Amino acid sequence: MAAAGRGLLALGALVLLFLAYQLWGTGIAESRSQDALRHQMAGRLQAGHPASAPEAPTTAGAPSSTAAARPHPPTSPPSDGSPEGLVSIPAIGVDQVFVEGTGTGDLRRGPGHYPGTPLPGQPGNAAIAGHRTTYGAPFDKLDKLRRGDTIMITALWGSSQYEVRNSFVVNPSDLSVIAPTPSNQLTLTTCTPRFSASRRLIVQASLVGSPAPAGLTSQRAQPASSSSPSASTGAWLTLGTWALAVAAVIGVASLLAGRMRRRWPVYVLLAPALLATLAMFFAAASAMLPDMV
Repeated sequence: MAAAGRGLLALGALVLLFLAYQLWGTGIAESRSQDALRHQMAGRLQAGHPASAPEAPTTAGAPSSTAAARPHPPTSPPSDGSPEGLVSIPAIGVDQVFVEGTGTGDLRRGPGHYPGTPLPGQPGNAAIAGHRTTYGAPFDKLDKLRRGDTIMITALWGSSQYEVRNSFVVNPSDLSVIAPTPSNQLTLTTCTPRFSASRRLIVQASLVGSPAPAGLTSQRAQPASSSSPSASTGAWLTLGTWALAVAAVIGVASLLAGRMRRRWPVYVLLAPALLATLAMFFAAASAMLPDMV
């Protein structure tokens, strides 16, 4: 009975640690990815000399054109996972690099542009997805946006300003939210309610001024629903390897502690190894879970 009780306590602690990793550990991983993406994006922006942000309207009620002095649009489709621009939403504190693609790996690095939709700033309905609960949760406060709030996009083809028009909730299978539109707009998508992938929160914003020239976009369509990574043989092997590593560290700690009068030096000595292997085990397990965008 005592052994069973200790086993249940250990399992409970493991579950709590995994939940903590999902909520905070994934955010650390996303922050590192964003640092790398921001460095890449800075180099690309410097090389491309993008247009500055739109100036204030010169006359009352007449917004300035966002197309003035724009660089030429991309001459080749964006590659999957490449940093394509910066999205800034001052009202909710968002300032992130967005990448091309909305696959599992893409969204774990930051917001992702839906392939097959125009790039932000270009004519039509550009669309970006982002996490709301894990991996930095860049769209955590998307529900706080109100009509008239500003969304800024800075990319190789220039800077664009959008104003929030409306928000609503749809089913994950509703692809109409990223379908082509005659109006020039930006569509942001994320999961709702929090900690669930049952619905999608949609925010639509209208482009202020004129669009940039249309450029090439990827023709690979992405669903509006969260992606579920396939549990490949390699993924299971990785998970099993780190599970064995965790078990080995615990086994060594138990063996050494049983031979010494004072157990705490053993636990202190092996704690870093245990935490490191646990982190890798959690990362492998997390990679096999479906995303809650």
